[in-house]
Amino acid sequence: MELFRFWNRIVTYDAFLNDLAARIVRLLKAEHDAPEFISQRKAFEIFGRRNVERWRKQGKITPCKRPGKVEYRTSELRFLQRTVQDYFNEGSNGDGNNAKKAAKNKHI
Repeated sequence: MELFRFWNRIVTYDAFLNDLAARIVRLLKAEHDAPEFISQRKAFEIFGRRNVERWRKQGKITPCKRPGKVEYRTSELRFLQRTVQDYFNEGSNGDGNNAKKAAKNKHI
């Protein structure tokens, strides 16, 4: 019997695979049931207005503009939601203010 040792417990290989498979199925079902596009308003509600605006400003997502509507691809938003963001990276907000602040503080 093969075992996986984690920092807080030991799990059998079969239990690990079953849990992993269940999680993958749950993620795939959630993605499959979601519409291809969601409105900007709905994106703001689900993912947070500041997150969506930051991702758009950084060029990580592009809106699909239709007459009277701004929509985003759901799969792109879900991907960014699961991605670890580096908020302290220079220029991470897209306008270079972090780099300017760092240079200003360096000379003080």
